[in-house]
Amino acid sequence: MVQRSTSSAFVASAQLLEELAERSTPIALGEHRMLFREGDQPVGVYIVWRGAAQLTSGSNGETVLCVEAGPGSLLGVPAVIGSKRYSLTAVALEGAELSFINCEDFVHLMHTQPILAFEVLKVLAEEVRFAREVGSRS
Repeated sequence: MVQRSTSSAFVASAQLLEELAERSTPIALGEHRMLFREGDQPVGVYIVWRGAAQLTSGSNGETVLCVEAGPGSLLGVPAVIGSKRYSLTAVALEGAELSFINCEDFVHLMHTQPILAFEVLKVLAEEVRFAREVGSRS
């Protein structure tokens, strides 16, 4: 059974988004552009400005989780911060506007701006809460 939902778990504060906007690069998107795949090495963090991205997770070749992340969402943070492979697959949906900040720049920002690092921790805490809620519904 696929768990489907829309989530604000990935949404960052206005302060963090403003700082990331200055340091990120807008990316050109086609319809349903793959951002990253579950199991890939992290390359950076994506920021959703308009529209949405679909996040999915699979098990034994089947999708078990499908989440839509809207404006203000940061995608890929756990992989970049933890230096682990992406645990989800992310696809930009039609009409989405995103930007990208590479791993090195994102981690440097976290090391040099403790207030922003705390804002990232809030995003991660919400992701953990969301994952626990979804897990308890299974």
